[in-house]
Amino acid sequence: MMNKNILKVTDLKDMLNKTRNLYGEKIGYKVKLNEGDYKTYTHNEIRDMINYLGTALINLGLKDKRIAVIGENRYEWELSYLSVVCGTGIVVPLDKSLPANELEELIERSEVEAIFYSKPYEETVEKIKYSEKNKLKHLISMDSKIHTEGIYSQKELIDQGKELVEKGDRSFIDAKINPEEMSIMLFTSGTTSKSKVVALSHKNMVSNVMDFASILDVNSDDRILSFLPLHHVFECTVGMLYSLYIGAERAFCQGIRHILENLNEYKTTFAAFVPAIYENMYKNIMKNLEKQGKLEIVEKLMQENKNKTMQEKKEIFKEIHNIFGGNIKLFISGAAALDPEVEEAFRNWGINLCQGYGLTETAPVIGVETNENFRVGSIGKALPHVEAKIVDANEEGMGELAVKGPNVMLGYYNDEEATKEVLNDGWFRTGDLAKIDEDGYIFICGRKKSVIVLKNGKNIFPEEMEALVNKIEGVKESFIFGKQQSEGKEDIKINVKIIFDREIIKEAYKVEKDEEIYDVLLDKIKDINQIMPKYKSIKGIIISEEPLLKTTTNKIKRQANLEIVENGYTKMK
Repeated sequence: MMNKNILKVTDLKDMLNKTRNLYGEKIGYKVKLNEGDYKTYTHNEIRDMINYLGTALINLGLKDKRIAVIGENRYEWELSYLSVVCGTGIVVPLDKSLPANELEELIERSEVEAIFYSKPYEETVEKIKYSEKNKLKHLISMDSKIHTEGIYSQKELIDQGKELVEKGDRSFIDAKINPEEMSIMLFTSGTTSKSKVVALSHKNMVSNVMDFASILDVNSDDRILSFLPLHHVFECTVGMLYSLYIGAERAFCQGIRHILENLNEYKTTFAAFVPAIYENMYKNIMKNLEKQGKLEIVEKLMQENKNKTMQEKKEIFKEIHNIFGGNIKLFISGAAALDPEVEEAFRNWGINLCQGYGLTETAPVIGVETNENFRVGSIGKALPHVEAKIVDANEEGMGELAVKGPNVMLGYYNDEEATKEVLNDGWFRTGDLAKIDEDGYIFICGRKKSVIVLKNGKNIFPEEMEALVNKIEGVKESFIFGKQQSEGKEDIKINVKIIFDREIIKEAYKVEKDEEIYDVLLDKIKDINQIMPKYKSIKGIIISEEPLLKTTTNKIKRQANLEIVENGYTKMK
């Protein structure tokens, strides 16, 4: 763990005031306008614009109201969020991938009265406004230059707020923050049930940011690339708030196809992605090395030099480092389990790839590996001010992970029953099964609700088996599920739905027809069965090219996918 002097802050407003004093004229954002054309914002400019926009919002009568934000990752989204949460009201980030009917339901449930939105969501938002079911009154466009009938322009509100501040309006600037009160309303992803509204406070957020900063070697000299959706607390805390807290320079990724381009373009030193991104990076690198006839040499070098320092490895594998721009100091993986093989490969190349873990309810980080303290396959140790324990452990020491700390949510909004189910005496039950080793490293075994329990009492963790299936060449993703195969048999048999890449399958196995693809994948599944205990054997297989239903952070929606496979089951040959 690093020994660092941590800037103490009580809330997000206090954080921005203090970081402004530290980093005032330093660039906080670098925004791409056109090819080769950028606009930068200093910490002074950012703070001023937050003050102006917040003042304008209060002038609209939105003090202490719920205000939503929806749109792609961009400076205007973050500006909107901060102008609400730092003195106006309660911010409600919305998932931009949701259909209009679901967005309408969330706006109704959270009692939103105003919404910031980007142009792609203009039509959806306008339709929702005219519903009698919600309280939505004010639409604020991130893209409009001027106010139009029924729609406010964020830019013009900033200009109006500036005039008000210059005339002496300090309604936003002097607004007091209660760090213990609900200030952020977030919806859970709802992988197995209807989403809940998580109530978070300033204290939840800043405690997490400070803990994070205390153990990671990232500072004001670093350049951070934003990729994961901002409505999700992982990117919001680890990306946006953390960047501002440490005074780093922040840029926005243009999309999944532009990741490597943007890493190079911005000379990125720190970024957070979901495991699927790193796993694809790894697969592509290894495939290209094989095509170049370098794979065996690189694999040999990885083994021979695995005990050398990260700097020494960086020199040896400079070619691989250059793929990512040559400046990467740290990659963080979160939102799902990272394949240990991938983590180990990155570290053998001299690239610090650290796995973290958390939930919306914990703002979000519970534990994270660091450059110095890691154990491949773990999610690191609990953060400095977070306690972790195993509840109802079995003979192997596995049980439900429970945590306690200043980052734990206030509760589920308007749902006392659901809150009581997971919160007791400050301890939050995560719903994840885990083990904690003698050194304090936490190993996540699987989601408690996802576990398949056999008649003999054996537990099967779908995530573990899916990781094995996903390593088959040509498999994009997979879904393990249990099914009673025939009447009169009580036991559950294990099955898999495989999403395959036709082009890769064709090239790798020289097959083309669906029947041939099925047979190839069937053989691969049988190979997996050979190395697993008999009770884990996969007995049924479905193949498809249609992607699994997932949340925006790439988590499999298990209940929704289970309903689909119920109608598409195929027996093992």
